[in-house]
Amino acid sequence: MSTVSWLIFDVEAVADGDLISRIKYPDDSLNAAEAIARYRETLLAERGSDFIAHTYMLPISVAIAKVADDYSLIDIVVLDDSEYRPATITQHFWNGWRHYNRPTFVTFNGRGYDIPLMELSAYRYGLSLPDWFNIDARTYEQSRNRYNTQRHLDLMDLISNFGATRVQGGLNVLANIIGKPGKTGIDGSQVQDVYDAGGVQKINDYCICDVLDTYFVFLRTRVLIGKLSLEQEQQLVQQTKEFLSENQKERPAFAHYLEHWGDWQESQAEEEQPIESSQEQDEGEK
Repeated sequence: MSTVSWLIFDVEAVADGDLISRIKYPDDSLNAAEAIARYRETLLAERGSDFIAHTYMLPISVAIAKVADDYSLIDIVVLDDSEYRPATITQHFWNGWRHYNRPTFVTFNGRGYDIPLMELSAYRYGLSLPDWFNIDARTYEQSRNRYNTQRHLDLMDLISNFGATRVQGGLNVLANIIGKPGKTGIDGSQVQDVYDAGGVQKINDYCICDVLDTYFVFLRTRVLIGKLSLEQEQQLVQQTKEFLSENQKERPAFAHYLEHWGDWQESQAEEEQPIESSQEQDEGEK
């Protein structure tokens, strides 16, 4: 069995209406649904967006790709599949990280949302995580240190030079650049409404597709930093496509992803045009 070296994951969450009711509307006796609706209306009026901060959210779907040391995809799982209980999801998430000997987390903007949400969920449910909150270690060895990419590699940090630039279009753009689907179904702003309508499975499928996009973007960044050749990356892409095809009957999300699949073509157009150094370009212009 291959060793799991990377855990590529995505989290979708829904609002904790009871908490919102207690904090935001303590004198109004609102039930959970009423509190969420009023808070979203207020946010939309004040900010133009009804996005609710992670401090008021509960994880309802966590999809994880298990990736081997050679960057091959081992499997994709959804935590607490069929039940989707926030407390159980949280326990499985952190226990799984330990079970596989603390592999590197890989996310896209996970430092700004997914990881803080799962940390706060651990706080909520009384979990002890001294190996993650190792605050007595040297600064650069602490798991939560922003620059400790051995513990958590946030691909948005990598692409943006740790926030020096903005990644306009986010994961959707990066996936599309390399021919992968990006956003083809629901998006994060619709999760609450889909959940309220009983569409948890639809949310899970969306979460899985986001993880697949993140995996393929992760592979291309391995080419970018010299850990994989382009040929090796393309072999892994084809290998993963075969994995999705073989398992699409059991996983509707895989079938959806394959329906929107695209192959990266730029290598064929550029393969005969080696990059010149700046000095060579200057000499050619003289």
